[in-house]
Amino acid sequence: MQVLDPAVEFDRSLAKVLVHEGGYSNHPQDPGGATMKGVTQRVYDEYRRSIGASPVPVRNISDTELQAIYRRKYWDEIKGDKLAAGISYVVFDGAVNSGVAQSVKWLQRALQELGLYQGAIDGILGQGTLLALAGVNDNDSLIARICARRIAFLRALKTFRTFGKGWTARVDGVRAVGQAWASGSVGPDIGYISGGEAKAFISDARAAPVLAVADATTGGGVGSGGLAATLQQVQDQLSPLSDSSALVGKVVAGLIIVSAVLTIGGLGYRWYAKRRKDALKDALDIPAAS
Repeated sequence: MQVLDPAVEFDRSLAKVLVHEGGYSNHPQDPGGATMKGVTQRVYDEYRRSIGASPVPVRNISDTELQAIYRRKYWDEIKGDKLAAGISYVVFDGAVNSGVAQSVKWLQRALQELGLYQGAIDGILGQGTLLALAGVNDNDSLIARICARRIAFLRALKTFRTFGKGWTARVDGVRAVGQAWASGSVGPDIGYISGGEAKAFISDARAAPVLAVADATTGGGVGSGGLAATLQQVQDQLSPLSDSSALVGKVVAGLIIVSAVLTIGGLGYRWYAKRRKDALKDALDIPAAS
């Protein structure tokens, strides 16, 4: 796994990230809140406190502070200096947009799909992940898989309807540039697309369907069937009284139909809900047992 000059990789990766981030933004549906060039007010406040300075509006962030935050909070956390060209940029951009742990999970899942990583999907870029990366012989494929995992995650967020167009364009650009750099090419130019700068956090994940609803519906169907059986016995006892027997027979028939509809509908919805719940867990990198 060839690693180029780390300083060059950080500088050119940050330049691309800043294109996607644009300038100041404070969209009401963006969980990042007030953000300047990709740095949120919360992150800026933390940085200022760490150097013994008082908080100021993130609009006033200096280029020196910007560089320091991006290197310390994102690049160093993903061990960018130890990653191959292209891969470091792809993981870096994901970390800025969705957090370091989430971006590393996409990398780990991609390595797992390639059969190179058997460790935990824990979002920690440790020695096991680095060893798996050393076995990669097709960085293009790895980058494509990382970006596919990222898109699946974004689609699982409630805010995708608002920011999906910008996010999709951003990931497309990241993939194109990353694959070009991985092969030694300069790569295409990219442009700012509104919405792509919005933070994409797991806290905004869609809610999974509730299986209890399906179970209750199925149970209702079974219950109706049991009542129908009881009434059938009553009808048999009332058979000499034709009018009463006929009325009970109609009720029994109705309950049988209702029972069938509720049972089949409940089972069908449970199948759908289970598939949807499993798909969300997979997209959000939540362990299947949870």
